[in-house]
Amino acid sequence: MQDGSLIPRYGRARRDPALAVLEGLHPLKHALRFGANVLDVVTRDAAELERLAAALAPDVRARVGSMAREIEPQVFDRLAPLAPSTGVMALAERRVVDPAAVLASGSAAPVILLEDPRDLGNMGACVRVAAAANAAGVLSTGGHDPWHPDALRGAAGLHYALPVARVLDVEQLRAIGERPLLALDPQGEPLALAELPARAVLAFGSERHGLSAELLAHADARVSIPMRAGVSSLNLATSVAVVLFAWRLSRRDLQSSLPARSV
Repeated sequence: MQDGSLIPRYGRARRDPALAVLEGLHPLKHALRFGANVLDVVTRDAAELERLAAALAPDVRARVGSMAREIEPQVFDRLAPLAPSTGVMALAERRVVDPAAVLASGSAAPVILLEDPRDLGNMGACVRVAAAANAAGVLSTGGHDPWHPDALRGAAGLHYALPVARVLDVEQLRAIGERPLLALDPQGEPLALAELPARAVLAFGSERHGLSAELLAHADARVSIPMRAGVSSLNLATSVAVVLFAWRLSRRDLQSSLPARSV
């Protein structure tokens, strides 16, 4: 393939609902580590990529080296709005995720629900946190694609570590079944570690608008994060991290069964 043809190919991939654009070594590392079907890997400097992979991704270093092909730096820099500083990009197949199956799974871990999140990088950060805490999945509503390249970049490619999908509206959440729906709401009861039920759906709204009245009406309970007086809100990904790790630390059985691992 000629280097020049990569520019339209990567441009089309950013709009293709079947493909994921992985911008940087960390997204590529995690995609490979968690079993993604990686279709193409390009780098602006093969020797530098080898050095970085040896330092940051030794477990997949050989695979990165065998897949990557060096292209002209001026072409590489046009493959994304902001070329990744690690000098590598890749294309991979997206995972096909059925939201109903995520909700119906027998996993005791919670599912994270993001209602109409507005910032793609923040969406990605939520996926990254959820993967680190070993959540059962991340679902989102609204107009933003949770697999958008900016979200993948914010997640460091950890979309491949757990199910990530968009649901069309709150009506689809009726498939929750036995999973209790907990709404994170400033007017809710203060978060208590021992009271977070297994298999919950933990719903988070945007920082500015919070959760919709419709979703709050469906909630089995409302909980809030205790904060210092005068602090109005937390960043979305920070809120997800607080609640998820409160849940994980409250489950001592999980602490012994889930080995710590840097992601």
